[in-house]
Amino acid sequence: MAAESLSRVVRLGGEWLSSSSVFELASGLARLALDSSAISKLSSSAGPEVSFSIPDDLTIEETRASVLFQDGGVPQQNDVDYYSLAALDGISALLDHGSSALGPVADAVAALSCEALRADLSCFNLTDSGDGSSAKDDVAVASDFKVFFNGSKLVVNSNNPASATPAISRIPAVYGNFREVCRLLHYRTRVQLSCAAFRAGSAEAMSTALSSLALALYNLADTSSSRAKLLLDSLPSDELRSILGAQRSSSNIDSIKQLLSYSQAALIDKDYIRSVHQIYCLLEAVRKTVCWEATVAFVSLEGGGIIAAVTESKNPPLSAPTGADKKKGERRKKVLGKGSSALMQFIKESLLSGDGAANETNSISASTLFEKWAQDFLFFLDPRNSRFEILLEKLKDIVASNESRRLPKLPKGTRDFAKEQMTVREKAFSIIVDVFKRHGATALDTPAFELRETLMGKYGEDSKLIYDLSDQGGELCSLRYDLTVPFARYVAMNGLTSFKRYQIAKVYRRDNPSKGRFREFYQCDFDIAGQLEKMGPDFEVIKILTELLNELDIGDYEVKLNHRKLLDGMMAICGVPQEKFRTICSSIDKLDKQSFEQIKREMVNEKGLTEEVADAIGTFVKERGPPMELLCKLKRKGSEFLENIESHLALNELEILFKALGKAKCDSKVVFDLSLARGLDYYTGVIFEAVFKGSTQVGSIAAGGRYDNLVGMFGTKQVPAVGISLGIERVFVIMEQLQKDRNETMRPTETEVLVSILGDDLSLGAELASELWDAKVKAEYMLDKRLMKHIGRARDSRIPWMLIVGENELSQGVVKLKDVVAAKDYDIPRSRLVEELCRRLNK
Repeated sequence: MAAESLSRVVRLGGEWLSSSSVFELASGLARLALDSSAISKLSSSAGPEVSFSIPDDLTIEETRASVLFQDGGVPQQNDVDYYSLAALDGISALLDHGSSALGPVADAVAALSCEALRADLSCFNLTDSGDGSSAKDDVAVASDFKVFFNGSKLVVNSNNPASATPAISRIPAVYGNFREVCRLLHYRTRVQLSCAAFRAGSAEAMSTALSSLALALYNLADTSSSRAKLLLDSLPSDELRSILGAQRSSSNIDSIKQLLSYSQAALIDKDYIRSVHQIYCLLEAVRKTVCWEATVAFVSLEGGGIIAAVTESKNPPLSAPTGADKKKGERRKKVLGKGSSALMQFIKESLLSGDGAANETNSISASTLFEKWAQDFLFFLDPRNSRFEILLEKLKDIVASNESRRLPKLPKGTRDFAKEQMTVREKAFSIIVDVFKRHGATALDTPAFELRETLMGKYGEDSKLIYDLSDQGGELCSLRYDLTVPFARYVAMNGLTSFKRYQIAKVYRRDNPSKGRFREFYQCDFDIAGQLEKMGPDFEVIKILTELLNELDIGDYEVKLNHRKLLDGMMAICGVPQEKFRTICSSIDKLDKQSFEQIKREMVNEKGLTEEVADAIGTFVKERGPPMELLCKLKRKGSEFLENIESHLALNELEILFKALGKAKCDSKVVFDLSLARGLDYYTGVIFEAVFKGSTQVGSIAAGGRYDNLVGMFGTKQVPAVGISLGIERVFVIMEQLQKDRNETMRPTETEVLVSILGDDLSLGAELASELWDAKVKAEYMLDKRLMKHIGRARDSRIPWMLIVGENELSQGVVKLKDVVAAKDYDIPRSRLVEELCRRLNK
């Protein structure tokens, strides 16, 4: 095609080329035009003249793409030749465009294969947990595939992911990874194409993305080929299998594996032209594999009449089906999902369009027809084909317009709680409130958001996690980060000098979600404010913590304990400048997640400590052990801690506390740990943190400490306080896992009686249920003529008693009381119903 005849023009000037533009120019689908700014720039360029040779094995598209970037400037990497870098950029742009185009097509073809294979879709039952523990791309793939399957009568869902064949079960992970890798390549390519010159290190950065793409392409081809083979084996005719199997040679998985091996070896050798060429060939081979899968899936789903003809007669001419054939076809009619059906219709219209298509199909052999279909699919799924963009738009419409795709989703770091989970939560909250009330606390509730000035400056480096709200009416507000600062604000605002309170409420943190870490979660707080006996409140909150964790029955745990003044004394002894005490505490607080070597690098490189000071801190933070044992070690004669006023005071306070904990028989759960720092700025005395020691890794599950100056930040007088905060969400994770491990199930309701009306008389159901409700009996009613429906409802909900009323019971003036567990029935006079039922329920 002459350049002048191309209507699409890519203009090079002020803006950089996109991957799509590079593809169009390299494929001869568009012509290049230079605007005045580009011409001026070229004419004024005084760069050195560069000569290069083009490798013979590059395709015409690769060559054109490479030449486009010969004016990228002089390379800054002396060990890589000029043309290699240009080729890397140009062919990477082709790969970026090609892989992005292949993704949705591969998804759609795999969906058709799943329909044809009558696949088990359990592996697509993925949801985003919101806590970072699920692969978002895997979940997105599963969601998109469900759109194709919506309404299908072919696929099944056994809710058992292990029952699916690997060619199906691997789809979410393999195709999700492919999406992730395509995004990385697109990002790297966009960065490189937008640069005016080659950047140092750009080749290495691009090669990382290309290496990932090559492996992702191989995995995609592997699953695609496996599904095609399964489809091939499921066809009823040997001849049909032979005809379609012959189309496999161009997409042989062994040749694809060889291309992968060549490309990776070339990348290691920094032979960028050879490596990127091999990956380009790999992409084309994978496209052919997907086309082969598409052909076999299409024949399997749509070629019923043809398959029957091939089965009944060897290589017959194709003709219009007879009446008998039509009846057979009707019996074999396949009900596809809405998305799959729309896609199949589009493919048929595209492949079989043309005036002579029907006549041509009727006059050729099955062998020739299938060969033609294979070639048609290769052309149809080629990005250079004018209808390919229409196909992509069709796929986009299918995915975007289907109702199941429009299901709402949760924000990251949040969760819904189903009835079974709420049963566990309500039980836990009941235990927690009971413990808090046992210690004389009263309930308090505060707003979910506070003035921003109330929260800022209280959380040290964690202040960056505070959720700020948009200005609404002249006040700058933020969602509460915890319940302690609002409590201190309340005490100061109301002029209280003594207050023992508990609060269970949600708090919010702009954190990165992970397993056990959320952006919205409950905290359960208990605080004691006021000038009371020395270390008395500190003892009580730690005792409460052990009571809570014991009664929640989560398993083994330990309470790590330290003193903020002991930490300050330790840092003074080590030589840390006083103005860096708080920021170094924040570093030390990460020791439960990072090694000391990592923390040391942070303290030295980022926070300005010397190596000697950091090493001195390292010797102290390794100290941990039984409370009284380590305390005696730190108080022995000649100890540096006794020479520091702050640390000496802390050791004396800890001695009082440890003795009280010993008398209360809860010191066995306490570990004196000098690495515990608690990064929050407002702590002034004892600090502690509870850690679960079981197999479920969730981090700390409770924490707290003394904060004598926090209330004074909001008022004119200081009110000392100490408190504990239970991270109940992490406790729930543990409880739910223990429930699974023990194979326990909890009743989601407390219903005691199911009122079963064998008919549709609502007034009778209302009368009987209301009598029970008035007697404080927990009851539900159900109207249905079928007795087994009632029994099934009672068994599924584990309701212990049924009250059955049908025509016989009404005529006899009785009701039938059924013990569901014992399977025994009792006839009770209607007048004595409530009395007898309450007796049996011990009410």
